[in-house]
Amino acid sequence: MGSAAIEPRKHRDFDPRTFLATAGKGRRMVVVPKGRTVYAQGSDADAVFHVLKGKVRLTVTSAAGKEATIGIVGAQSFVGEGALAGHVLRVGSAVAMTDCELLRVDKHVMMETVHHEHGLADLLMTYLLARNVRYEEDLLDQLFNSSEKRLARVLLLLGHTGKEGAADTVLPKISQQTLAEMIGTTRSRVSFFMNQFRKRGFIQYSGGPHGRLQVHRSLLTVVLND
Repeated sequence: MGSAAIEPRKHRDFDPRTFLATAGKGRRMVVVPKGRTVYAQGSDADAVFHVLKGKVRLTVTSAAGKEATIGIVGAQSFVGEGALAGHVLRVGSAVAMTDCELLRVDKHVMMETVHHEHGLADLLMTYLLARNVRYEEDLLDQLFNSSEKRLARVLLLLGHTGKEGAADTVLPKISQQTLAEMIGTTRSRVSFFMNQFRKRGFIQYSGGPHGRLQVHRSLLTVVLND
């Protein structure tokens, strides 16, 4: 008696990009206007968000009430992914810097899908590894580079301007205090360097010094100059 052939498992197409850009079971689109909170520090860590449009500012507030900006992320980024690492409550806040569109994925749906769909697991792992490298670079930047270089690097990263083939970028309004928090210096130092960058043609303001900011690729010379 011959052994029965094992029927191959039916192939089911799964596109992680489609999953992260469309509503479905446990997934819904969320529109967050500029200045509004995506989630607050101390709230339930019950979902992961995928940024589709706009920029989101990540902050942490100390027990004494001092707030610090720890990052700004844009489209194709994840926020709130600490929920997948066992966080019960949010360790920080996420606030929309511009009008934002996000996909909210329930924690249990995200965890189950990551477990069963290697494409999504690979995409998430690649993102987290890249972010970890970025954090290491931030630490080295903080330890070894001047405030001027740190500011230039942050502006280039915010606009993705330093990448090969990238064009000059216009950033949404961002306060000098926020930039100071991100690079570990004072607002007055940021003001001084921003004025120097403007005079040297590396940046320019649209609508005055409190408007939108255009970052030119020439700002790379500050980062690369020893």
